[in-house]
Amino acid sequence: MNEERVLALAGLFQATTLAQQLANDGRCDDVAMAASMASVFRINAPSVVGVFGDVSALRLGLRQLITLLDENNRDVAVTRMAFTVMRLERSLSRRADLLDRLQQGIVAAQRQVEHFGADSPQVISRLAELYASTLSTLKPRVMVTGNPQQLQQPNVVEKVRTNLLAAVRAAVLWRQVGGRQWQMLLYRKQCSMLARGLLTGSTINNA
Repeated sequence: MNEERVLALAGLFQATTLAQQLANDGRCDDVAMAASMASVFRINAPSVVGVFGDVSALRLGLRQLITLLDENNRDVAVTRMAFTVMRLERSLSRRADLLDRLQQGIVAAQRQVEHFGADSPQVISRLAELYASTLSTLKPRVMVTGNPQQLQQPNVVEKVRTNLLAAVRAAVLWRQVGGRQWQMLLYRKQCSMLARGLLTGSTINNA
């Protein structure tokens, strides 16, 4: 494990945590969601940190990762979602046609960002539709459970799908920097130590 892989993992767990927050409560950490959404558009960033803007943008994901690795009160729904996204990324990697459609869709959404702003309803709606028309057609499908009343709200569903798109972006990044699922088991302690160090460093730097 190294810091780049841990940050990519944190990005994945942050996005799935945000999706679960929305499914449960209809709202989520807006600052974290802005960072996760922005990562979707940074296709050619020079580093993992560059994809998310700053380590501090991943504090929610780092905390969730530490909880998974160290503590017994892990969020089962978030963990299941994250591992399903990893498998979904593998399915996507075998579909060049869908990868091309995703890239074209992200470029189109980028034009809306420039016009309406990154966190506008128009951009969220476009990214949600992109997820629905591409990634949700693959197996395994990411199952999101939560409050049925919230999951019947169109704007909540759109934000959930947008975060799942960001989760897949992070899973692609994790794979690109050499991340593999077995490493989380074999290097569990090292992964946790790196995550704690990154979290502490980001807290000190932003104090």
